Amino acid sequence: MKILHLDENHPLLISQLADLGHTNHEDYTSSKAEIEAKIHNYDGFIIRSRFRIDADFLTKAKNLKFIGRVGAGLENIDCEFAAQQGIKLIAAPEGNRNAVGEHALGMLLSLLNKLNKANKEVREGKWLRETNRGFELDGQTVGLIGYGNMGKAFAKKLRGFDVTVIFYDLKENIGDENATQVSLSELQQRSTVLSLHTPQTPRTLNMINVEFIEGFQHPFWFINTARGKSVVTKDLVAALQTGKILGAGLDVLEYEKSSFENLFNEDQMPEAFQYLIQAENVLLSPHVAGWTKESKEKLAQTIVDKFTAYYH
Repeated sequence: MKILHLDENHPLLISQLADLGHTNHEDYTSSKAEIEAKIHNYDGFIIRSRFRIDADFLTKAKNLKFIGRVGAGLENIDCEFAAQQGIKLIAAPEGNRNAVGEHALGMLLSLLNKLNKANKEVREGKWLRETNRGFELDGQTVGLIGYGNMGKAFAKKLRGFDVTVIFYDLKENIGDENATQVSLSELQQRSTVLSLHTPQTPRTLNMINVEFIEGFQHPFWFINTARGKSVVTKDLVAALQTGKILGAGLDVLEYEKSSFENLFNEDQMPEAFQYLIQAENVLLSPHVAGWTKESKEKLAQTIVDKFTAYYH
């Protein structure tokens, strides 16, 4: 096959595909229009999140057999139209699930122990022990929304703690030794920690809003390593201000561009974001939960392995 690589990934991706006899071309800089003009020459392409793959793009890809997405989500691809065209979609959530699980745990422990605040204060010459008295993870009830690759990875990381792990998922009967499946209502009644592990879909868009937050019986800690647009940031900020949300670890933000490579669509900093960057009980990272040295290699290897299983 003739394969076009639209984002730079681990070199094993190209080398192993070449070893299998495929021709690899790289183009990491051309515009979407320039790619559209030549995409008909290729049997497949591999992308991270450089631009949206819509029906118009896929119509021009007349000989396309597969798309490899070096990552977990497929929201930047018109999956329904691709299926109609007989195009195979290959994603790699297995490749960075461990990294996401570790990052979510790190954020949670940092929030509970006020490490972000304490680190800043000590660097400023302040030695404030009582105001940095933290909370223990043991005894908490951790509620997960979404129990696919990422949710399961986080639940596995929590096994070393004396916590109760529950989850809600649209799929039924998928509980295991690491977590118990419950209804969404029960999750809201019991959780003292909430962690999102859902893809971006019409159902999850703006899911964490004022009504949803108020449905929780207890004040809770919030972790989001999934998708930023699942959260209405101004409603999150309001809950942080009232104490309904005790602290938030956010690896993703609703302001991100669809490519995930930049933060804002415009050169304007929203008021809610201004609050987040000043809040001592908010921890922020730039969409890197699944972005480790190891996951870069594992993501690429997963694409090669799935491609090989399908085509060889």
